[in-house]
Amino acid sequence: MQVLALSIGQHIADEFNQTTPLEWIGALTGIACVYLAAIQNIWNWPVAIISVMAYTIVFYKSMLYGDAGLQIYFLGTSIYGWYFWIKKKERNEKPVTSLNAKEYSFIILATLILSLLLGLFLKKFTPTNVPYIDGFCTAVSFIAQILMTRKILQNWALWIFVDICYVPLYIYKNLYVTAILYIILLVLAWMGHLDWQKEYRKDLLVEVGSEIS
Repeated sequence: MQVLALSIGQHIADEFNQTTPLEWIGALTGIACVYLAAIQNIWNWPVAIISVMAYTIVFYKSMLYGDAGLQIYFLGTSIYGWYFWIKKKERNEKPVTSLNAKEYSFIILATLILSLLLGLFLKKFTPTNVPYIDGFCTAVSFIAQILMTRKILQNWALWIFVDICYVPLYIYKNLYVTAILYIILLVLAWMGHLDWQKEYRKDLLVEVGSEIS
């Protein structure tokens, strides 16, 4: 057992030593952008742009084609999110909103359909050996990013869920730095959820108080 533990430890250490500078850049800026998003700092978007550009290359080389394509999507939504958050600030609108029951149902259905379609596409047109898990994680991340750009509270619940799914996937792909990144992102996503939830409830109480008065 001790020999096995040492062997595993040595393997992980070797993988860390082989981690590319690009993966380190993607990981560190990824942590920074999620932390900035959790505290609702608008600079999360330009930092996110750096992270997604780095990870587009990292994931493509690791044959995680769904994730590589997702980074291109993240690039577009980061630009849009940056613009949207600026406009929200200028208009002084309520920053955080929440899904209703109908929207919950739509999000779940859209995620399942998108997961299946992406999984089938990756299986048929790419050499990846994890088409459906890659497709599923990509679909959940796709939806979560849309919700984040619109400052919808439930984006954090989706990020928490998909971060849990990503950790074993990246370990399987020998992306150990990225796996550790996603453990950190999981913690930050939970912090973001608590922070946004607190603000949402505070704004809701203010709104209810205004209606009563």
